Amino acid sequence: MGGSKKNYVPYPTFQSLSPKESGYLSTLGGCRIYPTDNNDYQRILETTIQQSSAEDKPLKKKYMKQSVAMAKVYLQQTSSLDPSIINVEMVLNDMDIINSHGCIASCFLDAGCDKIVVSGANLLQLVKAMDVARIPQNNMVVHLQTNQLNALLNEETNEETSTFVSNVVNFTNIISVSYCPKNTSSPDVSVDACTNTMSRIASLFKMAKLPTIIVEVNVNAFTSNESNNDSTESISQFVKGVCKYCSSDGIAIPLGGTVTLIDPTAKQLGESFAACLSSDRADKLYTTVVCSRANEALGLVYSSIESIVAAIECGRGVYYSRSRKGLWRKGDTSGHYQTLHKIGVDCDGDALRFIVTQRSSTDAEIPAFCHLHTYTCWGEADGLRHLQHTLQSRLADAPEGSYTKRLFNDSELLRNKLVEEAQELSEAETKQHVAEELADVLYFAMVKAVKAGVSIDDAIQELDVRRRKVTRRKGDSKAFRIAAGDTILNNKNK
Repeated sequence: MGGSKKNYVPYPTFQSLSPKESGYLSTLGGCRIYPTDNNDYQRILETTIQQSSAEDKPLKKKYMKQSVAMAKVYLQQTSSLDPSIINVEMVLNDMDIINSHGCIASCFLDAGCDKIVVSGANLLQLVKAMDVARIPQNNMVVHLQTNQLNALLNEETNEETSTFVSNVVNFTNIISVSYCPKNTSSPDVSVDACTNTMSRIASLFKMAKLPTIIVEVNVNAFTSNESNNDSTESISQFVKGVCKYCSSDGIAIPLGGTVTLIDPTAKQLGESFAACLSSDRADKLYTTVVCSRANEALGLVYSSIESIVAAIECGRGVYYSRSRKGLWRKGDTSGHYQTLHKIGVDCDGDALRFIVTQRSSTDAEIPAFCHLHTYTCWGEADGLRHLQHTLQSRLADAPEGSYTKRLFNDSELLRNKLVEEAQELSEAETKQHVAEELADVLYFAMVKAVKAGVSIDDAIQELDVRRRKVTRRKGDSKAFRIAAGDTILNNKNK
């Protein structure tokens, strides 16, 4: 999704198919999901309705935990998404929000969604649903169907439209609209019509901060009636025109906005994405920085339109090799391949960033990006990543007398050291002492993690999911945990 005024790239909407059924990963930074009418979603909805009607506080909390757990399964397993790094927009029916008293909206946000898209047939019901949901403005999107948009833009002065316009600005600054190009044989005409619509929307919602406008485009509208030829070029040209309008300076009405394509193929999505990029290279390749989930730079490579499409199709790091003059799927020869999480664009739209997890062919081998068998092209990793790699090596083959190996083999010792070092960190006061005790805690925590098969990236994923939560606990200390820790420390001091 667009990150700055000059960074508007398309992302997919999954309306008829789920991301898993589409056959490719939504790795362009975001996706929108229309929950299909299946049992998984219905069970989540029913549980949130039970939560909203429960009078007993513990029972309400029980239903909340159940619904969030089911929503996580729905996103991560049913849909094969990673909401900790992909900005997932969940489209919810207005009546589902109203009937659950907003619990269904909070549920999906707590499960990792970035935004809730409120959609419905009645404008006043949309306002009621937004009021009931009570979620932060930046997490709320209101979606208008074509007939609703036309009613608003035609300045119909009935009570429904006037009430909607006056109230919507209290709940969101993001407007989403369904747009169907009328003249697909001439993309420029469609772009003009679309951008004219966007300008009129911005004028309609007069607010201090003009709205971000998301244009949802049905790619099937670009299929020629005269032939079954591939419509990818027409789609990409349309997207390019709209994105150019959104990112240009000095237009009559400054806008923030982007485009989402309904059920596109990997080729349609990839080429539309590339159409919004720029390159000053003679070969038209895009400079690409490959990074870990922790934003560690692994190396510098190049991408082409074809490699971007291939990367989306297979969910792996695929680039363009200038020496081979063709596609280069990282790891096919070395065994050190990459799971692709996200493709991002820099602020100028002329460089890419691939967020990946670097993997090796065997668990005993440290993953390497570089042909010199180092984790990065600038040598081995530092800090926590270096510690993780060292611990993984010790777990596989530790030298004689290794203290780390002793910790791996003695669960009680590892538990006691974690408690002990955490206590010492809590009592440290000077900057130097805190840093020293923190390093101790990180070492023993990483031993625990590596023993359990947990990586730094796994922890980052969990932190990123929690960052999206809107429901927070009080965070009070747990007396029984304090007592258990005191018992361990007292036994150690005897």
